[in-house]
Amino acid sequence: MESKALDLGLLRSFSPLDGLKSENLQSLARKTVVRELPSGRLLFKEGESDRRTYYLVNGVIELMQDHRTVSILRGGSPEARNPIAPFTPRRYSVRTVSDRAEFIAIDSEMLDMMLTWDQTGSYEVTELTSLGDEGANSDDWMTTLLQTKAFHRIPPANIQAIFMRMQRVDAKAGDVIIKQGDEGDYFYVIVKGKCLVSRETPLNKAGIKLAELSMGDTFGEEALIADAKRNANITMLTDGALMRLAKDDFRKLLNEPMLNWVSLDQAKRIVDAGGRWLDVRLPSEFENTHLEDALNVPLYFIRLKLKTLDPKIHYVTYCDTSRRSSAAAYILAERGLNASVLRGGLNAVNGFAPKS
Repeated sequence: MESKALDLGLLRSFSPLDGLKSENLQSLARKTVVRELPSGRLLFKEGESDRRTYYLVNGVIELMQDHRTVSILRGGSPEARNPIAPFTPRRYSVRTVSDRAEFIAIDSEMLDMMLTWDQTGSYEVTELTSLGDEGANSDDWMTTLLQTKAFHRIPPANIQAIFMRMQRVDAKAGDVIIKQGDEGDYFYVIVKGKCLVSRETPLNKAGIKLAELSMGDTFGEEALIADAKRNANITMLTDGALMRLAKDDFRKLLNEPMLNWVSLDQAKRIVDAGGRWLDVRLPSEFENTHLEDALNVPLYFIRLKLKTLDPKIHYVTYCDTSRRSSAAAYILAERGLNASVLRGGLNAVNGFAPKS
């Protein structure tokens, strides 16, 4: 296969790449090239499970199932904005029909993580139920933490284990607790003092102030849930102290008990009984493919739309894999809503076809 340098603008013409922040799109462009495939050659075969996302740039390809042509895809068409037969195991074989076809291939795992990171990038602090002015000014951070809806759904034995495994860290004003872009390692609770949340952008390396956190506030959970990189900097504004819980302990004791994973059959029964599919992908992804009667609330928007969701409805969240949908389900459960996660995402839905 021949290859050539990639035009950054080309990536923006594809969905959901057009939803990536500029810095992530540039990073992706540096790792991606346009490749050529001669006439009659297969891009991939039905049944394969490679973890790559393909887009058609130029040329004509055919999608085949059981050696029969199912559809024809032309570069530059509205349909070509979306990934080529993205679900795995592959449901179609794809072959070049024109003299040649140009395509790009992106590591699916990397793309999924970039999308998740970007869509949790509008940093939102876990809101804790106030104990009133007297309680908020006290050092009883454990009591404050236990008032959250999140802890109401954790088995008592797990709560005890969480407090036993937490480590105290003393910090000075100016100390950087979390650095944007780093891998997630701990979940934090502020015991004493104040922290600043800021986010760096290509135009503002000093960072834009997003929030101030104080005693009882928590941070760091989203990167652990989504297995993504840190999306903001957290710096101590004053001298203080933090309690932290390691990533593995967080997932086992705090995150997992709150996530109700369901199979496709279980999810269908929930929906048939009055539940609702909740698609947390970008609108462009939703427009291309979605489950019947699904509600689309993108992950990056979900905290702002919480009041529009019905607390009486059991929501089943899904995305392509389950990375974004698990982060969404955690946020819903944290606020007392009934949410389950479709295990495996749309990849688990056999026979799922793009909307015509």
